Amino acid sequence: MKRPLRIGTRESALALWQAQQVLERLAQKGIAAELIPVSSEGDQDLVTPLYSFGVQGVFTRTLDAHLLSKRVDIAVHSMKDVPVDLPQGISQLAVLKRGDWQDILVLNEKHAGKDWNELSMSPLVIATSSIRRRAQWLNRYPHHTMHDLRGNVATRLRKIGEHGWDGAIFARAGLSRIGLLPAHAFNLDWMLPAPAQGAIMVVRRTDDHETARIGEWLNDRNTAICVKVERDFLRALLGGCATPISGHASIVNDKVHFRGNVFSPDGKERAMVEMDEKAVFAHDFGKQAADLLIAHGGDRILTKLQQGG
Repeated sequence: MKRPLRIGTRESALALWQAQQVLERLAQKGIAAELIPVSSEGDQDLVTPLYSFGVQGVFTRTLDAHLLSKRVDIAVHSMKDVPVDLPQGISQLAVLKRGDWQDILVLNEKHAGKDWNELSMSPLVIATSSIRRRAQWLNRYPHHTMHDLRGNVATRLRKIGEHGWDGAIFARAGLSRIGLLPAHAFNLDWMLPAPAQGAIMVVRRTDDHETARIGEWLNDRNTAICVKVERDFLRALLGGCATPISGHASIVNDKVHFRGNVFSPDGKERAMVEMDEKAVFAHDFGKQAADLLIAHGGDRILTKLQQGG
């Protein structure tokens, strides 16, 4: 390719960091590239709760349009934001090696040093824009109040103190990647993530066969297997980023271990699944896990979700 490869990315600090990882990997292979920042619909509206948009791809559609109109050659996404079914004409190029997938709680500085087990018994106010995090939190702490939280990472951190909230839930990878992980934060080991959380996805135009060749330099096989299982689980449950569906797969000794769940939005109902499968046989593993979850009570919760209940 004679001109530099144009890498489409959102304008946020985290998105630029992710795109920079792709640019650096390409540079190691002698491929010249440049970043093309694009403002997404989700970045432009920082007030409306994400789950109120009612559509998938709120952070990816603008980049999809730039890709299809050939204003960029590839696009880099937080994979958890990407709809499970890509738009016609767009294909997955690669999935980078996954970072930290866990969610964390960032406490208000006024609570720094306090014992969480004791503090959590109080009627706290916890902020998040995610219906998935909200549902899992309310299941564990039904006496807490949830508040919507929008904005880029730095803005959301600042709002904790400005609004006097007791804490807010974040993806650990998002904070650590741009050097904003506070000392008064701790892992939520019990909370399952959004499918593909912590993974970076690169997409291309399906008919761009020249660009397709660089995928092998960027792709991490184990990460690609795991996120496929998670997204197949989400697809089989007819879910998107605005549904309280969680899933995480990992590979240990060539075996895929998967955990998944679905909650009612108020956290009062849940269905869970946990399974293992050899990695070489994991092609339909996500769907198998979804079928098992449905058979163990998930069907009732999913029906209510589809009915808006």
